[in-house]
Amino acid sequence: MKIASFFSGAGGLDLGFTNAGFKLAFANDNWGGCWETFEKNHGITINKKSITDLSSEEIPEVVGFVGGPPCQSWSLAGRMEGIKDPRGQLFYNYIKLIKEKQPLFFLAENVAGILSPKHYPEFMKIIKEFEKIGYKVSYKLLDAKFFNVPQERKRVIVVGYHHKLGKEFEFPKASLRLFTLKEAIGDLSKPIPASERNKSNGKLSVPNNEYMNGGFSTIYMSRNRVRGWNEQSFTIQAGGRHAPIHPQAPKMKFIEQNKREFVKGSEHLYRRLSVRECARIQTFPDDFIFYYTDIADGYKMIGNAVPVKFAEVIAKKIMEDLKELKAK
Repeated sequence: MKIASFFSGAGGLDLGFTNAGFKLAFANDNWGGCWETFEKNHGITINKKSITDLSSEEIPEVVGFVGGPPCQSWSLAGRMEGIKDPRGQLFYNYIKLIKEKQPLFFLAENVAGILSPKHYPEFMKIIKEFEKIGYKVSYKLLDAKFFNVPQERKRVIVVGYHHKLGKEFEFPKASLRLFTLKEAIGDLSKPIPASERNKSNGKLSVPNNEYMNGGFSTIYMSRNRVRGWNEQSFTIQAGGRHAPIHPQAPKMKFIEQNKREFVKGSEHLYRRLSVRECARIQTFPDDFIFYYTDIADGYKMIGNAVPVKFAEVIAKKIMEDLKELKAK
């Protein structure tokens, strides 16, 4: 069963779906920083246009569309401009292509902030647009840590089934088994710092096992950034400067509201997670190589991705439903 991917990035969502048995027939992303990584790992050429310039005739016949429209517009950590931001409007370009191609299903992923009181009315307009073009829509706020991912990561998942399927998507149940940082990265060898100006060191014995250098902002130092070995990671973000601290370090010391410090005598233990450690936490396999010159692009690709194992759980449920309906 073939799918088309949009806002593809490095392709965490895509890998989850192909692991579940789908075949990737088309992918689109206009950010050049992800193209080499996507093409070398997924084995297909990525369409490099903006989705605003993409016509439905360029997309092959597929059973499903998957994608995560840019989330910065809806993020609680950002300016929350929502639909006023051109990036927020890209959701409607996604809807337009779905309307024209009428796949059997679609999936859209976004940040929890899209359900905030400020953005909820616009989110419901988006849901109604999906319903108007022929889909029975289900949505839910999920935390990836309950779906085989060693990381707290709350995301809104929207799945639409075409009315002709006569079925509504039901979200898989959360697992009580939580994976830890120890299980995710405990066996990795010690990484090395990025080269001068945070450039890549090139080929390493463990690919991408390098971390960003540089100081920590007052915003970063306003919160504890350390999770222990037996806990789940903080959310892996798209910016390397905000990568969590490796669990070898003690929890940061509270000084006063919005101010913490590294524990004296242990300063050498406080380093950002490496690109590969972040990839492991996002459940990318070690043979998935990230290609970049600026190490920041490695963190960006990983932080913007849907965790592979999280995507796989949802994809398996969709695959089961489609096979069941096909067998009838």
